[in-house]
Amino acid sequence: MPVSESKIDEAISLFEKHGGILRTTEAEDVGIHNRTLYYMLEHGYVEKLDRGLYILAAKEISLSHLGLIIVSKKVPEAKVCLISALDFHNMTTSIPHEIHIAISRTTGDPKITHPPIRTYRFSGQSLTEGIVEHDIEGTKVSVYNPAKTIADCFKFRNQIGLDIAIEALKNGIRAKKATYKDILKYAEICRVKSVIRPYAETIAHDG
Repeated sequence: MPVSESKIDEAISLFEKHGGILRTTEAEDVGIHNRTLYYMLEHGYVEKLDRGLYILAAKEISLSHLGLIIVSKKVPEAKVCLISALDFHNMTTSIPHEIHIAISRTTGDPKITHPPIRTYRFSGQSLTEGIVEHDIEGTKVSVYNPAKTIADCFKFRNQIGLDIAIEALKNGIRAKKATYKDILKYAEICRVKSVIRPYAETIAHDG
């Protein structure tokens, strides 16, 4: 059954108002009927990003940011961490092929098919401290700040590589994205203070 042009225009305006990307439930909540949404999909007004997640066809978002948006929409409790957080803060030469996210140890496994993700289980202050919420195209994306990310990289150095952790530490200090004091604060939370201190002191001393 056809949907009127006025309904389509209204739905497009609602998509734009919310950053151009909506989950099915969000579309319903803002007043877009399921029939209208499926009609828009069938006729090319929107595109399907993942199960239950749609984007306006004309919406242009960088691929790196699009991945963060999709994950944040599908897994709202996720915090962007490790290599993905380093990439977000421009602190690494490594290219993340998966989006690294932290979730609680008690949270179930995320159900997401695209983009590929790598999940890490955090708990206590390691999960809750150092989070900064960024607005990306109208979507709230939670990312650990540079100092916390450096500490996390040393904590998970066996999984991601010590070289990546050291590079992050150097870039963070030299680009003044993280202070020596803040790095040690989060290193204590992550229980890697004794591991980080020698590297941080050397880098801080060398300038």
